[in-house]
Amino acid sequence: MEMKQVSDNCFAVLNEKNRVCDANSGLINRGGGVVIDTQSDLPHARRMIEMFGRVWPAMPKRVINTHEDADHVWGNQLFDGAEIIGHRSLPEQMRKVAEPKESQKLLHGVGHLLTRLVLKTLHPGIVAAGQQLLEDYNFDNIELVPPTTLFDARYELDLNGIEVHLIHVGPCHQHGDTIIHVPKERVLFAGDVLFNQCTPMGWTGSYEKWFQCLDLIKQLNPDVIVPGHGPLCGLEGVTEMEAYLRYVRDESKKCFDAGLTSLDAAKQIEFGPYGSWRAPARLYMNVERAYREFRKEPPDAPWDTAGTFDAIYEVAKAKGIEVEY
Repeated sequence: MEMKQVSDNCFAVLNEKNRVCDANSGLINRGGGVVIDTQSDLPHARRMIEMFGRVWPAMPKRVINTHEDADHVWGNQLFDGAEIIGHRSLPEQMRKVAEPKESQKLLHGVGHLLTRLVLKTLHPGIVAAGQQLLEDYNFDNIELVPPTTLFDARYELDLNGIEVHLIHVGPCHQHGDTIIHVPKERVLFAGDVLFNQCTPMGWTGSYEKWFQCLDLIKQLNPDVIVPGHGPLCGLEGVTEMEAYLRYVRDESKKCFDAGLTSLDAAKQIEFGPYGSWRAPARLYMNVERAYREFRKEPPDAPWDTAGTFDAIYEVAKAKGIEVEY
């Protein structure tokens, strides 16, 4: 992890490995302090607090969660007494997708030899993902703490003369997707509507909704964007991700019309210029997202999580690349 100052009052903590759970966080160091997203486990959250403590005088008064995924909310419990802000959907959605018990069970199982061998026979992708997570994460003792200050479309803060605009843009990646714009400082915290130099993963939403969100970010015209995953960027990061999504959707349509399954399509579609991004085999999720739209399925149709990770594993193996999530 490293901390970077991105404007007079805005800071970012970045997880440099840029794999699954390596989420970024932000700090707006005004008006008592606002932390944006709280990391994937308690050790990472404590490290983030230590880093931000170099520039803030005390624990922050507010926390903003950009969406419901575990890697952005599992440090919430360390901010006792802070106002936690998020989109109205977050309390319910966090209970669905960020309940820590299953992830704790997974890491404990993968860490046990006999259990790991049984799991690998059934779900090699889940075991590979669990082994990767064990390199850096410990999900023990996490308690789910949802936001209590909820908003619908927009929410604004005035931090001693610095306006902060919270804009709900989801569902793109998840239901509660929210971007945080600090106009005076020309900074935008994007959450997981933007992945930079790593392959995006979208669980709920549609391509069109994602394109609309990326267009909005272009209109806001920030100088610096803190993505949910990956290094800092400017609008070039938005342009690159939009190009990726359009490429995958177009290639997926050809495969869909040819009668291929989404898994076979993901094995066939070339990574192109995006093969250097982290976790390129996540391509499967974006192909399957396109197939769901071609089949006219609802944007919140549930995913088989184990099957999804197994499919990513199969794509990596078929393409002869490292299995990475």
